[in-house]
Amino acid sequence: MVHIRTYDTISSAGLEEFPGTLYVVGTATDEPDAILLRSQDLHGVVLPAALKAVARAGAGTNNIPIRACTRRGIVVFNTPGANANSVKELVLCGMLLSSRRIVDGITWARSLCDDDVAAQIERGKRRFKGPELLGKTLGVIGLGAIGVMVANAGCALGMNTIGFDPFISVSSAWGLAREVQRDDSLESLLSKADYVTLHAPLNDKTLDLIDEAQFARMKPGARLLNFARGPLVNRQALFAALDTGRLAWYVTDFPDRAMAAHPNVLPVPHLGASTPEAEDNCAVMAARQLRDYLERGIVINSVNFPTVRLHPTPGAFRIQIVNRNEPSMISKLTAVLGKAGINIVELINRGRGALAYNIIDVHDDVRGPVLGRLRAIDGVVRAHQLHPSV
Repeated sequence: MVHIRTYDTISSAGLEEFPGTLYVVGTATDEPDAILLRSQDLHGVVLPAALKAVARAGAGTNNIPIRACTRRGIVVFNTPGANANSVKELVLCGMLLSSRRIVDGITWARSLCDDDVAAQIERGKRRFKGPELLGKTLGVIGLGAIGVMVANAGCALGMNTIGFDPFISVSSAWGLAREVQRDDSLESLLSKADYVTLHAPLNDKTLDLIDEAQFARMKPGARLLNFARGPLVNRQALFAALDTGRLAWYVTDFPDRAMAAHPNVLPVPHLGASTPEAEDNCAVMAARQLRDYLERGIVINSVNFPTVRLHPTPGAFRIQIVNRNEPSMISKLTAVLGKAGINIVELINRGRGALAYNIIDVHDDVRGPVLGRLRAIDGVVRAHQLHPSV
């Protein structure tokens, strides 16, 4: 049986993807083959010896120790695009809330206690007026699955939409509405946009992406929305921009105590993917990716492994091998198999950074001494024959 350790509350739609004849799924497994989680922080957690894969039902993976997993040959999956519509809708909501002062108006209306509420509202409503989105400029930083949907929605609302992403994929480019303009630099986009929305991943290069220098380039009175990751925005520079009026509003899905208390911050309690549809989509996608890997060795949507697809050969045994991405590794692997008289039917090798990943289909069962010799090769991080019942 294959053991899956779950953390957090995983949608039943995802859990149902694991057939009970092959999988044991739950929170009590101490030595799992794979982990399925949402927001559980794995940093500092001892990774089980048998662990082969981690899948996050969501896009961000900063709660997973990617480097430690890579060193161990553990593949890490995420689910880009599964919650894209959910986040897109919240971004649109954030733009409207930061423009029309709807939250302040509702709070004030609830405070009215006189009988003549209608008259009070007519006298006081001017305090909450704000600009329309039509005709304003929307700057979208990061044109992945969510960024593309936000950019297209901005165009549909009649906004002048500009996108910036130096690493945009071909599929994302095809998905962009023709009205979306591409900018050549972050600085140029910031100087033009009335609304700036962040949809970039968090990594060493994007930490503090919006800092003091970038705030200085923004249009006075601009609105900044962050439904990607909190540390994309430098906190000290943010408060300075808010306090001086350089930034009119900051809408964030990742508020801290100071942000929640600031009058010009709209603190959203991490609701980006909090819809039943998004939770189902993410869980199903993560579960299917785990099954593809554990049953067929296929890697799709990994943040540390190369994408590898190889249709299973009927009647063959499939070997997964993770090794250091260095010369002569394939010849060493095939030499062990050849010496054992094992014929290779299909082989695919792909590299990504310091690691390479191989799928090898053979006609013979290699469990036992042959698999041991493969694992003993200098440079092999992990070698495994897939479950024989698959």
